[in-house]
Amino acid sequence: MNIKVKCVYFQVKAVPELKRRFVIPGEVVAHGSLRAETNVMRVGDKIVSTRVGMAEIAHDAVRVVPLSGPYIPRIDDLVVGKVIDYSAFSWEVDMNSCFFGVLPAQSVFGRDYSPAKDSLTDRLAVGDTIAAKVIAFDRTRDPLLSISGPGLGRIPRGQTVKISPAKVPRLIGKKGSMIRSIESGTNCRMLIGQNGVVVVVGAPDDILRAITAVNLVEDQAHSPDLTEKVQGLLGITPQEAQGEQFQERPNDEQVEPSESTVDEATRGKTDEGELSDKEPEE
Repeated sequence: MNIKVKCVYFQVKAVPELKRRFVIPGEVVAHGSLRAETNVMRVGDKIVSTRVGMAEIAHDAVRVVPLSGPYIPRIDDLVVGKVIDYSAFSWEVDMNSCFFGVLPAQSVFGRDYSPAKDSLTDRLAVGDTIAAKVIAFDRTRDPLLSISGPGLGRIPRGQTVKISPAKVPRLIGKKGSMIRSIESGTNCRMLIGQNGVVVVVGAPDDILRAITAVNLVEDQAHSPDLTEKVQGLLGITPQEAQGEQFQERPNDEQVEPSESTVDEATRGKTDEGELSDKEPEE
């Protein structure tokens, strides 16, 4: 019995690398069979931008990182918000979005919570800033928040600066390179959240330098040599910058709300731009 085997060969074409470049709505970003991801759409053989932002290609996919836009909550996002109201069963939280967060009392007191014996203001008062996690959201109702877990809770101190949520990835940098440069150049601890609020902890003069660097990142997020500009602003030498690429933040150095501010991906904004100076409760 003769068995014939037919071999089929596929030719795989290398995907050309595309440097970051500024695009506007309607501009052609790429051609071919690349996968269209966020803020782009396919028109025939072309992939067209639908937002003003930075276009990039990675892993056979095309996307545009917008330079502006509101924060839309997503499940598992870490957010920092300010308590603006409360009822018998929950707090209402301003989370720097078009949506207000709802923090159930059971998330703080536990399942044994009883409005008759427990007072919400004993734990969180109006004006307190908290680090929370989005646990449910479907755009038909306000997002549900939780402060159960490590790095979550009331934020006692720190300075905050708000940037466009769309520019948060630029502030973090590739593998955290940008945030590490700012931290090492200012001796500050910085905490960045997806809702576009950055918490800075440090000495007053160092905080001012860190905020200046953050504002530079926001103003020039489209610049291809942004990292070098920030390092020049902070006086970081090329040798120091090279060493930061291999420096990781130890787990025991992460800032907790009960100690100073919030977790490694957090943010909080008050009317005066400062976090609460109240001491954490035991």
